[in-house]
Amino acid sequence: MEQLPGFVAQGESFGLVCRLRKSLYGLKQSPRAWFGRFSTVVQQFGMTRSEADHSVFYRNSTVRCIYLIVYVDDIVLTSSDHHGISQIKQHLCHHFQTKDLGKLRYLLGIEVAQSKNGIVISQRKYALDILEETGLMSPKPIDTPMDPNAKLLPRHWNAVIRILKNIKGAPGKGLLYGYNNHTRVVGYSDADWAGSPSDRRSTSDYCVFIGDNLISWKSKKQNVVARSSAEAEYRAIASASCELIWLK
Repeated sequence: MEQLPGFVAQGESFGLVCRLRKSLYGLKQSPRAWFGRFSTVVQQFGMTRSEADHSVFYRNSTVRCIYLIVYVDDIVLTSSDHHGISQIKQHLCHHFQTKDLGKLRYLLGIEVAQSKNGIVISQRKYALDILEETGLMSPKPIDTPMDPNAKLLPRHWNAVIRILKNIKGAPGKGLLYGYNNHTRVVGYSDADWAGSPSDRRSTSDYCVFIGDNLISWKSKKQNVVARSSAEAEYRAIASASCELIWLK
């Protein structure tokens, strides 16, 4: 940090800098210092940081488990151990100025609704904001998001408008995560062959379920032109396998 203009004392040499004793908000090292401090405090409680995602912490026992997810200064706690939740809340309040907002209702643009049947997540507010910005609040909604017979060319605007009109029919539609008796992981993959009329590349897609709950999905055009339908399928399987290995 350089000294402010006019701060140099009389008779002192120029070129001196301020010694940083504490990370200041807005500096590049402040997020790292904050997360380092937070990780230390959480691990003092006996939680372990996930090697796959460093923003996830967990503590498992024979019958109970606690999971903590942090994004900047937003924290989500979930557990089958209500007493453990109270303990970690007290632990965090002892070291940081925290505020308990109760059950999760809204996080990072995602709305959360909880019931005895499970948890439903949606992006209703985000969808309505997009419809308002694009001026599509008045047009009649469409039942299907895509025309199965349409071949997309480099100008995709009409296809995007159709998707938005489909969202208008049910902006609060989301995903239901129900309670399962098993946690078996199942993945499905597929690919077309030379489906893009502009460059003849294939499209890979996959979806992954834990129990009956959809947790991961992707659809992406392949980087190279497949010489056969079998090559396109193998590339889709490889992409799905990478996702399954990461989840495991």
